[in-house]
Formats: sequence, C-alpha cells, structure tokens
Amino acid sequence: MARHKSSWLFIIWVIVGIIIAWTHAYITAAVLKVVLSAVLSIFLWPLLLLGVSLHVS
Repeated sequence: MARHKSSWLFIIWVIVGIIIAWTHAYITAAVLKVVLSAVLSIFLWPLLLLGVSLHVS
C-alpha cells in the first residue's frame, strides 16, 4: 500500500510541476509542438522512412 501512495505522490508532484512551469513560461506552445513531434517520430519512425512528415504545426 505504501508503494501505491508514493506513486500517487509522484504523479501529483509532476502535475504540479508542469502547471508551475507553464505559468512561469518555461513550457510554451512551441515547446509542446517540438516535444509532440519528437514523441510521434519515436513511436511512428517507420512512417519517417516512407517520407511522411510528423512535424506538428
């Protein structure tokens, strides 16, 4: 049960950190677009070999 509590605490910690970073302009829409493009290219890399652009605009 203690492990379950600590995982919830970690999730809450990360969510609060994201909100604080967003409100202090460390995370912007431009940063989110770059991160989303990177995540898509990591998981959908075969499409990159076929010439598909995964850049989020």
